[in-house]
Amino acid sequence: MARILIVDDDTTFCIMLKNWLEKRKFQVDAAFSHAGAMESINNNNYDIILTDLRLPDKDGIDLLRRVKERAIAARVILMTGYADIPTAVTAMKLGAFDYVTKPVIPDEILKLLRDALETAVKTPRGNVAPSSFALSYLKGVSEGATRLHDHLGLVAPTMMTVLISGESGTGKEYIARRVHENSTRAAGPFVAVDCGAIPRELAGSEFFGHVKGSFTGAVSDKEGYFTIASGGTLFLDEIGNLSHDVQVQLLRVLEERRVRPVGGERDMAVDVRVISATNDNLKEAVDRGRFREDLYHRLNEFSLVALPLRERQEDIPLFANHFLDRSTAELGKSVTGFSPAVMEIFQHYRWPGNLREMRNVIKRATLLCNGKFISREHLPAELWQAAREPARQSGSRRDMERELIIEVMTRCDNNKTEAARVLQIDRKTLYNKLKVYGIDPEATAGN
Repeated sequence: MARILIVDDDTTFCIMLKNWLEKRKFQVDAAFSHAGAMESINNNNYDIILTDLRLPDKDGIDLLRRVKERAIAARVILMTGYADIPTAVTAMKLGAFDYVTKPVIPDEILKLLRDALETAVKTPRGNVAPSSFALSYLKGVSEGATRLHDHLGLVAPTMMTVLISGESGTGKEYIARRVHENSTRAAGPFVAVDCGAIPRELAGSEFFGHVKGSFTGAVSDKEGYFTIASGGTLFLDEIGNLSHDVQVQLLRVLEERRVRPVGGERDMAVDVRVISATNDNLKEAVDRGRFREDLYHRLNEFSLVALPLRERQEDIPLFANHFLDRSTAELGKSVTGFSPAVMEIFQHYRWPGNLREMRNVIKRATLLCNGKFISREHLPAELWQAAREPARQSGSRRDMERELIIEVMTRCDNNKTEAARVLQIDRKTLYNKLKVYGIDPEATAGN
């Protein structure tokens, strides 16, 4: 029976949700403040901590930090209003499993709890190797998506180290798993490690293992992540969070392919491919002296970039419909599509939480929709209000791009291949821009 801690100062909501989950065979405790939550955490082991972002004493972000600093295995899920989504995205960077928006829908919470329990990857010693949300494979049609797919196919069969960069929610772990699954090591383990969740004083033991008696609390021998991942792939997420001394140790292991457990007397060979990821600018961190340049180059034999959703607009309808299909299947709904107004909002919104945010928005809208098409009323007001402002700000740029396309199409006598060449984009992108800007190709011919 999974054990859950709910943390929320709204006592009525907290007790109602507790009773609802207990009827579904969960073991649930409730706390109404940060201090109360820490007392419960100190005295009990939880599989999941479901906490409100805003608490009367300290916030849910601080609670998340405390959990990660103590290397507690519980998955942390934040409850937040839509106005606090940027803060929730920050929480994802700190190691939260996911976030859910208020007002909370019980069935949505239930699905998220089950996802958290099912996707937890248990290592042989019982710790959780954190994993971000999983997507069914979806290549995308934008130039960036095509380039990423092609590069992934080239590097996967090699033993090159890969550095994946990108914002939170862009699917960096998903990309790492695709590299592993398409490599010659696919039959071996894929071990994901959140570098930001490992306390500095325990990093050596976590990565390289330790022998019994090597320090206080080392009551038995323990394998490190490099040994556990031997024969497969070790994914180091948020690599920029490693301290300087751990960076030195990691560089040595990558160069020598050997590890020495803490307190051990001899090295052990390891056969591991390393893939790392970051949402920071590691090159800038090198320039500022916060990250070793030699380690940066050792990790970055090949780089992949997970583009933010706002920079791959051609893929937005594709992902939106993908998440709609998943949501209708999960929720037992018969929603078939989106109204034109909703797709316009999706195209203009900045999506700070990227694919993860889009998934949550669409699942919530699907649940609220009683018809065939999701309309603006099913979206949170903050979403379409926020989408309106960037559209106004970028209006002049959009107008200029539209006029440029019309001018080039006219000059090329409506030859789309030639126009795409002049504009230095592919035909598919040109077709999408013609559609987005409402340009009738026939109307430009002969002008």
